[in-house]
Amino acid sequence: MSKPQLEKGFVQVYTGDGKGKTTAAFGLALRAVGRGLKVYIIQFIKGGFDYGELHVIEKIPNVILKAFGRGRFVTQVPPPTEDVQLAEKAFLLAKKVVESGEYDLVILDEINVALSLRLINLEQVLNLIRNKPAHVELVLTGRYAPPEIIEAADLVTEMREVKHPFRKGVSPREGIEH
Repeated sequence: MSKPQLEKGFVQVYTGDGKGKTTAAFGLALRAVGRGLKVYIIQFIKGGFDYGELHVIEKIPNVILKAFGRGRFVTQVPPPTEDVQLAEKAFLLAKKVVESGEYDLVILDEINVALSLRLINLEQVLNLIRNKPAHVELVLTGRYAPPEIIEAADLVTEMREVKHPFRKGVSPREGIEH
């Protein structure tokens, strides 16, 4: 294990119904790598989708990204068993990565959505937050952050949609929305 770069790591939450939660987290990852930090990104429910960040992230040193999911949106509650299993697999990896202390910044992208869909257990996520190594910066993104997650965090940013082209029928644009 390399020497931790951060003296104190915080818990950040990016939530809300507006655009930009994952984008903010990836911006933070880029900033961290620029300062020599090691970054691990785990995407919940995004596996199988073709997002622009996937085309470049593997070229950036000191960043690992693992995406879990079936390439379709999960909308059922309770969710299908396969989606639960993939989310549990993602969470087990997240637990291993965070607890190892090897990475300075760990991003759990869309974990709040996974919680809202009951793909993973809230108490397990809260335990991960409580027991993370002191130097690890942990970022949880996604809509619907539970009040308990907000309470446990050191920094919470809510992205609020004020206006969006989707409301006028504009489809998601490659390179901007995905």
